[in-house]
Amino acid sequence: MDVGALTVFLHTFNEREKIYNLIEALTGARLTTSYTRIGGLSRDLPEGWTSELAKFNKEILHAISEADQLLTRNKIFLDRTKDVGIISKEEAIDFGLSGPNLRGSNIEYDIRKAQPYLVYDQLDFDIPYGEVGDCYDRYLIRMEEMRQSVRILDQCLAKLPKGPISIDDGKIVLPEKQKVLSSMEELIHQFMLVTQGQNAPAGEVYFGAENPKGELGFYINSKGGGVPYRMKIRAPSFVNLSILSHMLPGHMMSDIVAILGSLDFVMGECDR
Repeated sequence: MDVGALTVFLHTFNEREKIYNLIEALTGARLTTSYTRIGGLSRDLPEGWTSELAKFNKEILHAISEADQLLTRNKIFLDRTKDVGIISKEEAIDFGLSGPNLRGSNIEYDIRKAQPYLVYDQLDFDIPYGEVGDCYDRYLIRMEEMRQSVRILDQCLAKLPKGPISIDDGKIVLPEKQKVLSSMEELIHQFMLVTQGQNAPAGEVYFGAENPKGELGFYINSKGGGVPYRMKIRAPSFVNLSILSHMLPGHMMSDIVAILGSLDFVMGECDR
């Protein structure tokens, strides 16, 4: 859309609405959700939800192919993105880039492969990476990553286990809502967990996860109790944008919108 491809944006907008409908059916909210909790989930999957997701996975592949046909060999799009905003392998590393912006510079690095967490070590997926490090490479990587995401979702659906949705530990997991509404002890228990938080051990920890924008990391320094003594969030958009002043000189003004779009940042991560 930043370089004038509004048709593709409107086509994919339909698919985004389908995703939000699935998220809303699962969590009760479309954007800012509180579905995942420490120790588990807030509720189980609604009936028929997995079938709807499997259906969507098939539909989205068709939509991705349509966008591919409209953009990937489009002369105007190629002129606006090829050999524009080139980031070398060395520059990507020096500026601490991550995610598609790092992989676009011919670096095959994905935290889900390098340091597997959750069940990523049990899943089969590829890491797309570019050769030149320009806007076009970063576009191609994101197109392929959408296909890989569908591949991951299909495998997760096939492996989805039955059983409880949260661990059996009352010191961490909130009590069931029905019990909170009918029992004074459960109500007090929820009040304590919500107001004071889980009693975390003293010490420090850092955990980084692969997100669409890059590595989203959290450093927590704890002295015990439910509130950290210090917390630092590594926002990938903020880090990725640090290369702008280095890479923009020598480009046309009209190239800037293409470069910014290819970095795929969210200002909410930066304006803090």
